[in-house]
Amino acid sequence: MSDRTLDDNAAIYLVGGGIASLAAAAFFIRDGDIPGRNITVLEESGKIGGSLDAAGTAEAGYIMRGGRMIENKYLCTYDLFSSIPTLDESKTVTQEIFDWNETMKTSSKSRLFRDGQRVSAPKLGLSEKHILTIERLELEPEGMLGRSSIADQFDASFFETDFWFMWCTTFAFQAWHSAVEFKRYLVRFTHMVSGFNTLAGTMRTVYNQYDSMVRPLQKWLLERGVKFSFDTCVTDLGLRQEGKDLFVDGLGCEHHGQVEEIEVNKQDFVVVTLGSMTESSSFGSMDAAPVLNAKPNVTSPSFCTTANERVYITDRTGFFVPTLG
Repeated sequence: MSDRTLDDNAAIYLVGGGIASLAAAAFFIRDGDIPGRNITVLEESGKIGGSLDAAGTAEAGYIMRGGRMIENKYLCTYDLFSSIPTLDESKTVTQEIFDWNETMKTSSKSRLFRDGQRVSAPKLGLSEKHILTIERLELEPEGMLGRSSIADQFDASFFETDFWFMWCTTFAFQAWHSAVEFKRYLVRFTHMVSGFNTLAGTMRTVYNQYDSMVRPLQKWLLERGVKFSFDTCVTDLGLRQEGKDLFVDGLGCEHHGQVEEIEVNKQDFVVVTLGSMTESSSFGSMDAAPVLNAKPNVTSPSFCTTANERVYITDRTGFFVPTLG
């Protein structure tokens, strides 16, 4: 990357309307002194929040495709939301979260069931070999793990332990998932293992994370002039290479079904969210399975491949899973 500096006339395009882009916009304004009017968030759907998109009615029911398990070491999150007022502007979002968790402490009394009976104090059940493998994964560089899965690193007995049952249900892991991602979670959350049997230390927002975090953040951004372009699917990056530096000089989009091109000038910046925990997701019901939705778009390997056809980018696209079928 080049050592460019921002100027007051730079336009900033944030591809994707999830919490990552919203946070980036807030940091550009708060810490970078960038006018909010210079920032545009391009979102494929008609709603902000990405996977934190809670919605519904009392008649049809409520749903939120994803969420984040937060705890008191989420320092960047709490630093950001210490600047964001709640919707009623009575306090900051950070203060609301900490106040709420003084009132409502997480303490699960039925974490695991076995043969229809509650397991009141589940043991981790790890053998010495399992423990040594976990320690190795925490220390081993990601490059050495490559594209291996969790199943490639452990024998079958590991996936029958209470540690695995509690870990995979807490963090939504499956044995075929990336060993690198498993390692990252080990490093990030090992300090919480002692409370796994009750989920002690897990913090909650007062409402769902869309209403408690996304909406206050969007309100703060709108008040500062940030623009949101909905129904805008970014399908391509126009890339230009100058020496060792790589620049985006255009964004190919479909806006309300119409093909558009956004010109990106040399002083502008483009920040792209690649990958999403709920990308291509679809909904089922009590009597109908969800339809497999494998459309190619900005977060899929096809988008990355399009860019790669013209200018070489470090190849990380193989780590994305385009379909689960």
